[in-house]
Amino acid sequence: SDSCRLFYPEDPIKIVRGQGQYLYDEQGAEYLDCINNVAHVGHCHPLVVRAAHEQNQVLNTNSRYLHDNIVDYAQRLSETLPEKLCVFYFLNSGSEANDLALRLARRYTGHWDVVVLDHAYHGHLSSLIDISPYKFRDLDGQKEWVHVAPLPDTYRGLYREDHPNPAGAYASEVERVVNSAQEKGRKIAAFFAESLPSVGGQIIPPAGFFQEVAEHIHRAGGVFVADEIQVGFGRVGKHFWAFQLQGEDFVPDIVTMGKSIGNGHPVACVATTQAVARAFEATGVEYFNTFGGSPVSCAVGLAVLTVLEKEQLQAHAASVGSFLMELLRQQKAKHPIIGDVRGIGLFIGVDLIKDEATRTPATEEANYVVSRMKENYILLSTDGPGRNVLKFKPPMCFSVDDARHVVGRMDAVLT
Repeated sequence: SDSCRLFYPEDPIKIVRGQGQYLYDEQGAEYLDCINNVAHVGHCHPLVVRAAHEQNQVLNTNSRYLHDNIVDYAQRLSETLPEKLCVFYFLNSGSEANDLALRLARRYTGHWDVVVLDHAYHGHLSSLIDISPYKFRDLDGQKEWVHVAPLPDTYRGLYREDHPNPAGAYASEVERVVNSAQEKGRKIAAFFAESLPSVGGQIIPPAGFFQEVAEHIHRAGGVFVADEIQVGFGRVGKHFWAFQLQGEDFVPDIVTMGKSIGNGHPVACVATTQAVARAFEATGVEYFNTFGGSPVSCAVGLAVLTVLEKEQLQAHAASVGSFLMELLRQQKAKHPIIGDVRGIGLFIGVDLIKDEATRTPATEEANYVVSRMKENYILLSTDGPGRNVLKFKPPMCFSVDDARHVVGRMDAVLT
């Protein structure tokens, strides 16, 4: 079906093997993978593969029986999170996690409506297409229970780098959206945000934005859901979770995890508070997920956490990420097509523009760069509403040498 898309549709690659930050095609050519944030600790990491294989040989069943793995895994995850996020639901995909977060929010608040950021993407289930402007604008449009606030983009948004308090200004926009919904008699159940909006164009929300939004949302009787599916597990370097970039005084009510959590194995998780979980239990309707929290999934999840710790990949993401950012900033000084370089850790966007004054997205040029990089055996892709932002979110083992190699090649393409 044409609705199932390949990378490089005009000349797709048949990938047959992966190792670390590299992928190999059927001819044995090696590609450097700059975009696969699912293979978080590296493609086919031996420790993760072994954990899955060993547990598969012993037991793989549902979570209706007692098993150490699910308890150990919840315990290990809880050690990475603020104390009040202490109840865990295990699922198979980020979409399942966000769908459950929506159910939890509605049950806890008794409200129905959702506030989201423009250009957001929260998953492919019907419930999530409805709260993903990135998708619904091209489909059935905006439902009356969905309210869209401006993306806190300080390069291309309403309030830019020259604004004295962009966090406050963007939070006031959320307050305005909430007030306008309430005037129509709507009741807010939740505010959903990716801790760092990815399809919105690799956006870094200004620090303090989430705290102020949470105040407005809580005042309206809603909860704050931080979607960490693309950006959690140490990718940002400075912290384990991207929402922690906002400051120690910010704690979401619900956190959703997926993608990188299982290094390619289908695992996902929702973490929340006792209060939210109790309201959900009070319905008397059980929550059951056939494959969620299976012994194998939990063994894989535990192995990923072990590798992150053992190989110090969070600190690695911080140092390699700042090195890569520095190289890219040097490119920005050299090539006027680069309007902005933004990011943190190994989550980086390079915003290509046609003209500095208008910041018009250089969409065709970005596509050209991506296809030329592929000819150089480097896998990159674009994001953002204008499809003009080159995105870097490689496996966490991506090295300083890889950074030099990629930027050297990019420099040649742009020159």
